[in-house]
Amino acid sequence: MRTELAAALLLFGSSTIAGNVTALQGTWTSKSDTVVTGPAFYDPVGEKFLEPRLPGTAFSFTNDGYFEESIYTVVGNPTNPECPTALIIWQHGKYTLYSNGSLVLFPYASDGRKLWSDPCTSQTSVYTRYNQTELYKSWEIVLDAYRGQYRLNLFRFDGSPMNPLYLTYNPPQMLPTTTLNPVTTTTATGTVTPTTASKIKRSLMEIQASLPEATANLDFWWYIAVGMTIIGGFGWYFV
Repeated sequence: MRTELAAALLLFGSSTIAGNVTALQGTWTSKSDTVVTGPAFYDPVGEKFLEPRLPGTAFSFTNDGYFEESIYTVVGNPTNPECPTALIIWQHGKYTLYSNGSLVLFPYASDGRKLWSDPCTSQTSVYTRYNQTELYKSWEIVLDAYRGQYRLNLFRFDGSPMNPLYLTYNPPQMLPTTTLNPVTTTTATGTVTPTTASKIKRSLMEIQASLPEATANLDFWWYIAVGMTIIGGFGWYFV
């Protein structure tokens, strides 16, 4: 998989990223400033999302090659305004920066989660696994003069820009960078290998104890006409 992606990346040509004013490390959030990464968004032990007040996107990166991604999207229904749909996505794993300026996210296959809600067609939300490798043709970091924050501009595989992201935390606010929900296996003697839930829970407690308080900077008017389209990979239902 990585070999195929690396070969495909050569087709994009070169991109200049030398002008970046700061490192990629940190937690970058969209304009709503309500969607973050880490335990404030997803609880891997309880297998649940903590729904933000407003839609948005967040990415976190470490200097040693790990990433985390949180997405909360609400799409209005023009024919029936009372029936919006909502999508929540979380995944993490490793990332690679290529010499041509591109960025590729390689998530842990067993950890990603997706929650789909369509209240007018179903009384229950659909909670599945999620695993989507993501390719960004280029990226850049600039100093946003209006907000006085570092701004991360990501460009999709086709060169189209994503909504800008702003540096909110550094060091980043993240869950443990190891696999949190490994697929259980059976040993030669027929016993199931123990889970890592207790270790994850201890790590979460340590992270939550050290989290800084986020500063609210809500621009409610920005979401009056929200309309984002998310293309994701299908997961599979829990057994």
